[in-house]
Amino acid sequence: MILNHLIGIYTHPREEWQTIDTKHETYFYALTHIAFIALIPSLVAYYSSAHTGWSIGAGDVIRLSENTAIMMGIGMYFGLIGGVVALAVLIHELAKAFDATPTYTQSLELAAYTATPLFMVGFAGLYPELWVVMTALLVGISYSVYLLYSGVPILMHMPEDKGFIYSSSVVTCGLVLLVILMTGSVLLWGVTGGPVFVH
Repeated sequence: MILNHLIGIYTHPREEWQTIDTKHETYFYALTHIAFIALIPSLVAYYSSAHTGWSIGAGDVIRLSENTAIMMGIGMYFGLIGGVVALAVLIHELAKAFDATPTYTQSLELAAYTATPLFMVGFAGLYPELWVVMTALLVGISYSVYLLYSGVPILMHMPEDKGFIYSSSVVTCGLVLLVILMTGSVLLWGVTGGPVFVH
């Protein structure tokens, strides 16, 4: 089943990491998990921006045209998947500096399940108030970081102290990757003519 670790990483994360480490799935399985979970923020972003609109403070409700919202949703979907795969490559390459030799599947599993809470934050977009989304995002980021720190020693087979330093390095690289993705999105949006707003 595609989502058979989803509940476990929320209810008992350390035990679930042990299960993931004991019974590694295939690379395709981890990729399928991400492809499925990435639909949540992408579809909600499309629906919220085209149909319900966004409210920022006391200003008017902002809506995008149907075509702009579709293009944004598609771009977001592939950007999220690409971001997780890129993070998995970073995890894999960075591990060499810490004398760990994970497979690409292990690296993708760590990236995929660590990113899952961030993607689940997409549900907050169904109530498109900026403060709601930002609060949910803060909770999602915090739990993703917790999952990373708890999962690295188990999945990468590292001592806790070395795992902490490695996890901190992954977080730093992840933040740099996020900035690159955001900058790329803005540049791409600018090249394609920018968003079309409707009233």
